[in-house]
Amino acid sequence: MHGLDRKLKRRILELLGYFPAVALLGPRQCGKTTLAFEIMNSWPKEATYLDLENASDLAKLDDAAGYLKPLEEQLVMMDEVQHRPALFPEIRGLIDDGRRRGLRNGRFLFLGSASYELLKQSGESLAGRIAFLELTPFRIDEIKHNQIDQLWLRGGFPDSFLAPKETISTEWRRNFIDTYLTRDLSMHGKSGALPAMRDLLKMTAHLHSHVLNVSQLVESHDFNRQQICDYLDLFEQTFVIRRLNPYFTNIGKRLIKRPKIYVRDSGLLHQLIGIGDYNTLSGHPIRGASWEGFVIEQIIALLPNWEAYFYRTSNGAELDLLMIQGETTLAFEIKASVDAKLTKGFYTAREDIQPNETFIISRNDDTWKTSNGVTHSNVPDLKKLLSNYMDSEP
Repeated sequence: MHGLDRKLKRRILELLGYFPAVALLGPRQCGKTTLAFEIMNSWPKEATYLDLENASDLAKLDDAAGYLKPLEEQLVMMDEVQHRPALFPEIRGLIDDGRRRGLRNGRFLFLGSASYELLKQSGESLAGRIAFLELTPFRIDEIKHNQIDQLWLRGGFPDSFLAPKETISTEWRRNFIDTYLTRDLSMHGKSGALPAMRDLLKMTAHLHSHVLNVSQLVESHDFNRQQICDYLDLFEQTFVIRRLNPYFTNIGKRLIKRPKIYVRDSGLLHQLIGIGDYNTLSGHPIRGASWEGFVIEQIIALLPNWEAYFYRTSNGAELDLLMIQGETTLAFEIKASVDAKLTKGFYTAREDIQPNETFIISRNDDTWKTSNGVTHSNVPDLKKLLSNYMDSEP
């Protein structure tokens, strides 16, 4: 137990009251199982836990209906559910039968380290019966304000963030990456020589915050173009990278049409690039790009139901992040410096997009609004800054 409050707990309990099943997705080791056990321990009735990486638990589901039927008054939690996607049609039958007999909601809590795309069968089989949530590693409103730099350096995976010293945090992340490459990818049908896969992931990390150019990776690696595209898809679907899509408008501009690529957890990024301490990070050329990706992930975690984009034209107009929901557009420019200097490209992009609000997120200590309507702020104030746009506690 790490002792930190996970903000998603309340939302999970709320959704279990309205849906027969809730799926909690996120990368391995981000705290899904710990959070789920907290929920089970406070559950008003009995609860059963199944680990689908455990052969004996997996065997219990060979006759899923026969095993689960007697547990219909309990909350059943299934961990690493991506190992048995064919289970969901049977669960749909159990849910529908229970609904006809007036059984309550909150019957199943699924945990998975694969994205919705890899669990698409569950979405199709359980449409209208399941809610999906993503648990990220620790985010800024789950830690103390004076731990922001630690979160940026080490990333948000609990065992990395809470390690007693930097060397242990570094060792944990090194082992995490090796396990991910040798074990997790093979579970999704991708396997290969560890050095080659590690090199590909490292090269992907060196493209962090850049517009993705697959040809660069092809030229530098033994994998062919299709293999690299397949690996990138899997890196994304297992929550390691994010491809941030460009925003298109009908304004007649020459727009960048390829996504930007980010390593989602800043600690994994730093491990892949060889940054082991804060002094190294402070003077490293990737510092600004690392901070940009770190802040983008925090904003997306706070606004999970919004669509995220970047905006860039061939003439240099650019905004790091657009968050869009319905008719509302929020624009963000992210700076690693205290004194954020804005370029002509920023003002041109703002004129192009006409966002409802524009924010400059830097490393200053204050929040203020300029006469032209631009709000300057910092990471610790992000949640307060965005509170009017957030759902009920996510």
